[in-house]
Amino acid sequence: MTSIPVVCAILRRDDRFLLAQRPEGKHLALKWEFPGGKVEPGEDPEAAIIREIKEELGCDIEIEAALPRSSHTYERGTVEMIPFVCRLTSTSAKPHPHEHAAIEWVTMEALKNYDLAPADWPVVEAFEKAEDLNDKL
Repeated sequence: MTSIPVVCAILRRDDRFLLAQRPEGKHLALKWEFPGGKVEPGEDPEAAIIREIKEELGCDIEIEAALPRSSHTYERGTVEMIPFVCRLTSTSAKPHPHEHAAIEWVTMEALKNYDLAPADWPVVEAFEKAEDLNDKL
């Protein structure tokens, strides 16, 4: 079975990160996630995350770093998570949940209390490892 490439943004603002709640009626309804979506055929992951965030949240982002990819298998199939650490551009509109039930800016500590989609937990771990490395440099 092939995996579906999915980009996600760890969108940072100061010491907080944007989480988005999946809408009712969709797969993993009301679970929280890092916003993003499927990479279109022939599309670069970097272009995909910029497009997805514009579509889902109505804002413009800049990519700060790529994190290691991870895979997660659901009953419906396997997703390959392609995470990026991002920030809003200086001219961006404020994020708005166009395709989600809600959005929230949360600290890393508070994030652990949210009911995240299973594929998002390895992204949290990769981000924490990257932050530990940055702190030691």
